[in-house]
Amino acid sequence: MCSGGDDLPMISASATSLPRGRQRMEWWEDLALAALRVLVGGFLVWGVADNIASAERMSEFAAFLAYHRFPYPSLLAPLSVWVQCLCGLAFISGLGFRTAGIFCAANFIVAVAMVDAHAGIRAAFPASVLAMLGFYFSARGPGRYALGRRRRQEDGGVSGPGNPASP
Repeated sequence: MCSGGDDLPMISASATSLPRGRQRMEWWEDLALAALRVLVGGFLVWGVADNIASAERMSEFAAFLAYHRFPYPSLLAPLSVWVQCLCGLAFISGLGFRTAGIFCAANFIVAVAMVDAHAGIRAAFPASVLAMLGFYFSARGPGRYALGRRRRQEDGGVSGPGNPASP
């Protein structure tokens, strides 16, 4: 009787209890997630690097925020720029990943609501995608290829600092 793939050959009981095909898919999923993290994180850092490097560009961004009626644009411009930069670095490294996802989502939801929504779906799409990626990253976690990631124990618990299940 076929039970939907439960009888696929196993690699070894000591390595894992997942079927071989499932292990390959998990490896591919983690690799794809790492590539997405680097792509999105790199884009965020690249997108604000000029604002960080140039006071003139930061002033232009503050003027842009003022034009769109943001309160305290001279405060919010550097705040938004640094949030995006730190989120990008967190996405690339995997450190503070879930928290960065929430901050990324919040930052781009504000961008859509205050700026892009008035210009239509085409204008709102990039910021909307970044907001949804922030939510996804926060819910999903950084995956296997991340700095500071916690290892899964055979019993399904998480090992790491501060966890009583840690050896």
